[in-house]
Amino acid sequence: MAENWVRVAAVADVPEGGVIAVRLGDREIALYHLPGGEYRATDNVCTHEYAQLSDGWLENGEIECPLHAARFDIRTGKALCAPAEKALDVFAVKAEGADLLLRLPG
Repeated sequence: MAENWVRVAAVADVPEGGVIAVRLGDREIALYHLPGGEYRATDNVCTHEYAQLSDGWLENGEIECPLHAARFDIRTGKALCAPAEKALDVFAVKAEGADLLLRLPG
């Protein structure tokens, strides 16, 4: 079965150490660019209460929600502290040339 990858942004859209929001269908996705050229992607909505994680703070592979300071590991989606208890969905992402591609779930 072939993998289904879709372009979601340009590599240049996500500065190193930064995070941006993209929409894929009805899904809000956060794209992260970690030091050394590593890209990650998670749901962009905090699992505790509606807030966009792309408005939060990215540090050491963790994103902190701007609303109530819940933190998540962006590699695994794991909730690292209260008030969040539920993990984020994570998505495979890769750079291909000047594009960032996200593997569609399913």
